[in-house]
Amino acid sequence: MPTPTLALAHRRRFLAATLALSSPWALAREAVANASARYTTGQASADGIGKRYMGREISAVMGWQGAAWLEREEREREERTDLLLAALGLKPGMVVADIGAGTGYLSRRMATAVGPSGKVLAVDVQPEMVRMLQQLAARSGLKQIEPRLGAEDDVRLPAASVDLAIMVDVYHELAFPYEVLASVVAALKPGGQMVFVEYRAEDWKVPIKQLHKMSEAQVRREAEVHPLVWQRTVNTLPWQHMVVFRRPAQPTP
Repeated sequence: MPTPTLALAHRRRFLAATLALSSPWALAREAVANASARYTTGQASADGIGKRYMGREISAVMGWQGAAWLEREEREREERTDLLLAALGLKPGMVVADIGAGTGYLSRRMATAVGPSGKVLAVDVQPEMVRMLQQLAARSGLKQIEPRLGAEDDVRLPAASVDLAIMVDVYHELAFPYEVLASVVAALKPGGQMVFVEYRAEDWKVPIKQLHKMSEAQVRREAEVHPLVWQRTVNTLPWQHMVVFRRPAQPTP
């Protein structure tokens, strides 16, 4: 058996090592290492950035120069936004986050549904898009829309402030999908919903480039590494599926 002196020395070394590993600097280094391990890089395809996450290549972003496509006249007919809004089941007074809002095409329609007592937090990472969003929101007179500039890895929304968050044809373009989704989940109220709307990768007839589509299985795979529980998948839209998750309510003490 070790002598009391040796046992005390071992204990001191163990405590010192434990404190070193739990220091803020060590935890920060561990977080950086974990973040780096989430992604791999390689040669970029024609429509991708060469960065891969959970088996898929992240697509290139549609820049603000393509804003007219978001506001095209035929969008309602092609994507049936009316069916999407009906499936969301928005109620007056709700706080909704439109992540990757672009020009605010969906934000303006959701603002009508939540009414003057509600709020639409319209987040985009491109300052040019945010300016266009502000102009179109002001023109519509919908004061419940709040345009916000997010970061590549953080939506910058207050914790537990949002009833429902939605990304329409956005998630597949995120350069930091894990980090962005983690920040969205943190912004959801307990019991709040996270909605992904993506072009269906399972359907070759959907006239969208492959990297700009996602399968339901892939959406679920990536969402369920976060504290999100799948609720339902809506397949009534012509080109897209709507995959709905809920942040579980916090357990009662």
